[in-house]
Amino acid sequence: MKTTWIVGTRGSKLALAQARIVIDALKGAHPGHTFEVKLIKTTGDTVWDKPLAAIGGKGVFVKEIEDELARGSIDLAVHSTKDIPADLAEGLTIEGFLKREDPRDVFISTRLKDIGELIPGCRIGTGSLRRKAQILRHRPGITVVPVRGNVDTRLRKMDAEGLDGIILAAAGVRRLGLHTSITQIIPADIMVPSAGQGAIGIEVRRDDEAAALVRPINHTNTYNEVTIERAIQAAIGGGCNIPLGINARIEGDRIDLNLSLGNEEGATLAHEALSASISDTDTLISRAINILLGHR
Repeated sequence: MKTTWIVGTRGSKLALAQARIVIDALKGAHPGHTFEVKLIKTTGDTVWDKPLAAIGGKGVFVKEIEDELARGSIDLAVHSTKDIPADLAEGLTIEGFLKREDPRDVFISTRLKDIGELIPGCRIGTGSLRRKAQILRHRPGITVVPVRGNVDTRLRKMDAEGLDGIILAAAGVRRLGLHTSITQIIPADIMVPSAGQGAIGIEVRRDDEAAALVRPINHTNTYNEVTIERAIQAAIGGGCNIPLGINARIEGDRIDLNLSLGNEEGATLAHEALSASISDTDTLISRAINILLGHR
């Protein structure tokens, strides 16, 4: 096995923070190995004036990175798992996930103490159709303002545009050290996170020696949770153009699964909570798929 590895990542503050987390874990598992970062600009990093669904959905944050991985110009790719499409590029595989950060969404506001204070006329910022559908389900009558950009940009837009609050992923806010800005962690049964949210995924070429490098740092519980979520997502065809939330939580031999499906107008079509034992994982996945397909 070689000892120098090229790690591909986007260049945002959050992406770099996540790449450093992965590299620290890899160094701990493989002393004496060297890891170099290669920054790769994706479509999602260059087009900010359109919704994600209009420029290609989830794949806009990973395609260029996957292209370089397939060509062999990088050895590993580090992604926010929620940005990875259900169907990977041919010849590539996600070999492992680090231990998941909190997968829930957070409400950030300088005016209100929680989303329960939102009343008709309040303006909330988010670039996510999923978050739009679910916050309108919980607090009908508010106005959802499209907001995209990195975490710092969205925080600035909240003030600049006079918004009553914004909704972001807890994991990204915390990894950037901005946890003190969080007003409320939104319970997962109220706002169901995206499949893979909070998890850092490490993608490699199938059957490449980098796969063996990643396996020792894979977190089994996270791997199992995300595998359930992505299996359901793949069956539904969920991407940024479908307001779909899927969150699995494994504790002991029990799986708790929250589902939420909406439409582009912001309506929630299905909002369900399921449970099963780990031995019934396949049955749980099938049940979830049937529920969601029944509302498509």
